[in-house]
Amino acid sequence: MADVLALVEAQLRESFGEPDARAAVTFLGAERIEVLRFASSADGRPLVRYVTLGMSARPMTDPLDTAPDPLRGPRAELILSLRAGAADTDQVLRPLAVLAASPQVEGVVIAPGNSLDTGEPLWPRAPFSAVLVAENGGLVPDLPLDDPLDPVRFLPLLPMTPTEAAWKRVHGAPALHERWLTHSTDLRDPLRRAVPLS
Repeated sequence: MADVLALVEAQLRESFGEPDARAAVTFLGAERIEVLRFASSADGRPLVRYVTLGMSARPMTDPLDTAPDPLRGPRAELILSLRAGAADTDQVLRPLAVLAASPQVEGVVIAPGNSLDTGEPLWPRAPFSAVLVAENGGLVPDLPLDDPLDPVRFLPLLPMTPTEAAWKRVHGAPALHERWLTHSTDLRDPLRRAVPLS
């Protein structure tokens, strides 16, 4: 398992450079999850990326499978990108680690289009407690592993306000994406308001 995580970290360093901070969280019944922070910029503005490390050590399995394959199954890590300096977003480390541990702890299989809810603000006074899992491949290429292991996918997380999360449950992820695009929503803004939904 350590070899998989070493390959994952090497892939992250190749994509984002050296992390400027890292923190580790351990949950009962789960292996340690680390969260790496990478400083970056986009459109000339500072950006911070938080990336989990540890979720991909084991494949995600269907909780109803009574004899899961210990090698085969989807593997992933989570990426959250935010504008730097507008909020105390470093407090997202624990909620992000909770989401990354959910496949081990709760038997959740995380995939694009899923909604994940932490039940609390992602950071102090954040207008978000939920995220939408976006498609992989845009920020960090998938990491192929030796057979029979599935590749590791790096899944971006898009913060959702409570009204957006409720609207997504009714109308679906593509419809919410369309709303965001129509209104040129900056999904990296840690203080943004909900997109108009009517």
